[in-house]
Amino acid sequence: MEMFRRPLLAGLSAVAVAVLVAACSNGNGSAATAGGAGGTQKDSGGTTISTRAIPGIGTVLTAQSGKTLYSPLQEAHGMITCTASCLSFWFPVTIGSGATPKAPGTLTGTLGSIQQPDGGSRQLTYNGQPLYTFRLDSAPGQTHGNNFTDHFGGQTFNWHAVTSAAGTATHAQPASSPSSNPYQSGTSGY
Repeated sequence: MEMFRRPLLAGLSAVAVAVLVAACSNGNGSAATAGGAGGTQKDSGGTTISTRAIPGIGTVLTAQSGKTLYSPLQEAHGMITCTASCLSFWFPVTIGSGATPKAPGTLTGTLGSIQQPDGGSRQLTYNGQPLYTFRLDSAPGQTHGNNFTDHFGGQTFNWHAVTSAAGTATHAQPASSPSSNPYQSGTSGY
């Protein structure tokens, strides 16, 4: 009987390690960084931005993973205010040092980057708006973060999908309201 337990325990241990590694992934193709700062999407060769037509919203910008890109109205002028616990749900799209962002020729806006407040990475921007993916979007084409309102560190954020034509989308039905926030911790703030 002991002879059968050891291989079984070894197999279960391997499965447990695989589950643990998968759980540490933030869902956007990169592992979460230490300290709970959330994950980022990064490509040292230059971030490629694409577009995707979404019914009811328009043509949205997407990251390399195909996930929808968002920006909060509070950062419309390029000042990053989504920091600390905000980064547990909204993942900055970063660009490697010296890399040049790339976009399809049909994209009429301007891609650029801005230094993140922590002095670390450079965050990709479109027409000056810092770009993020959203934790609740688990697959390409999802737009759970469009017209989403949440609160972090005493600040309210109003998130919108970034469209190729006008900047941010605002004409879809709200994804949430502050009272129906799907990741609210049960307290009045984060």
